[in-house]
Amino acid sequence: MEFMSVLRDFFDKGGDVLYSILFLSIWLSWLILDRYFYFLRQHSDRVEDAMRAWQHRSETSSWFALVERRSLISKVEVEMSRGLKLIPSIIALLPMFGLLGTVTGMIQVFDVMAVLGSGNPRAMADGVSAATIPTMSGMVVALAAIPFATQLERMYQDKLQLLNEMLKIGDLST
Repeated sequence: MEFMSVLRDFFDKGGDVLYSILFLSIWLSWLILDRYFYFLRQHSDRVEDAMRAWQHRSETSSWFALVERRSLISKVEVEMSRGLKLIPSIIALLPMFGLLGTVTGMIQVFDVMAVLGSGNPRAMADGVSAATIPTMSGMVVALAAIPFATQLERMYQDKLQLLNEMLKIGDLST
């Protein structure tokens, strides 16, 4: 119960922008987990399917074989990259939403200063909290996600290169 109270206070002090940052954080986490699950559980099945289809060909050097090879690779590549390009975009958006929170928090500070003057630091503290908490939240989530995004991109590139090597092209000189 204490945790919920602290969480509620955090969101109250941070302002409405924190809800957007929370939504983006949940979406980002889901995308990252989905891609890890795919690479760890489903990718090998897709590669096996492509390998089986390629090995059932009687020849692998004709123009039609090359088109089918490219098609097999593309099917696996589309599955591998699903949602992968959204991850860096969301990482870039998170600090922007944090800065939006900074701007809205500073507007609160200036509104308080306009109404009560600069002699009431308690009244300005809410605006300062609303200005700093979203910035910190957006940056923390973005910085925490960068290593995962980098690793997933590396996994994508490595597995794509390996798939290209596994589906060997026959001798084109014949």
